[in-house]
Amino acid sequence: MATTQQQYADALRALPETDVADYLKDNSGLPGPRANLTLLAAAADVLPRELALRLADEADEYLACCGVATLGRLILEVPDDRALLDLLTVRAADERWRVREAAAIAGQLIGDHDPVRLREVVASWVGHADARVVRAGIATICEPRLLKDPATAAAALDACARATDFLLAVPPSQRRDEAVRVLRQGLGYCWSVAVAGSPESGLPIFLALSEADADLAWVIRENRRKQRLIRLMEA
Repeated sequence: MATTQQQYADALRALPETDVADYLKDNSGLPGPRANLTLLAAAADVLPRELALRLADEADEYLACCGVATLGRLILEVPDDRALLDLLTVRAADERWRVREAAAIAGQLIGDHDPVRLREVVASWVGHADARVVRAGIATICEPRLLKDPATAAAALDACARATDFLLAVPPSQRRDEAVRVLRQGLGYCWSVAVAGSPESGLPIFLALSEADADLAWVIRENRRKQRLIRLMEA
C-alpha cells in the first residue's frame, strides 16, 4: 500500500532535523522518471523554516524542491517577509525544471488559502523580465482547483494574455533560447486551462488570437488538441 501524505508528514515530524535530508533523498523516487510528489507535499506541510531555507539552496534537486515547495506555506505564515517571495521568484527561474515546478507548487499552496495573495504573486511574475518566471506565473495560476474562484479565473486569462504578449515581444531569432522555449511550452497548455476556468469570457479571447506569428500559431494548435478545450469548442 502506498504511503500517504499524512504518514510521510508524521515520519518527518518524528525525525531529528539532522536526519531529514537523508530521509527525503532515500524516498525521493530519484533517480527515476517520477519524483515522489506525495512526500514533497508532506515536506511542504511540516518542514521547519530554517531547514526549508537550507534545503532550498541545496544542489541536490529533490532536496531543493522540498525546500522551495515549503516556501508557499512560509509565505502564508509570514506574509510580510519579502525575502521569502524573493527567494521563491529566484527559484521560479531555476535551471532545473523540477525546482521550477516546485516553485509553482508553492504558489498554488498560497492560492489554496489566500487567492488574493496568489493573484498578486502571479501578476508580479508575468510582469517579470525572465521568461522562466513568466512561465511560472501561468503554470501556477492555471490549475483547475484554483479557478473555481471567479476573480482567480479572470486573473488566469489575464496572465496568459500577458505571457503571450511577452512571447510575441521576443525577436524570432531569440525564441529558441531555452527560457523562451519553456514559456512557449507552458502557453501550449495553460490557455486551455484558463479558458476552461472561465469559458464565457475566455473563449472569445482565445479565438481572437492571431496565427500570423508562427510560435503563437503553435500555441493555439497545442491548446486546441486539449480535451478540455475540444469539449468547449464542440459545445
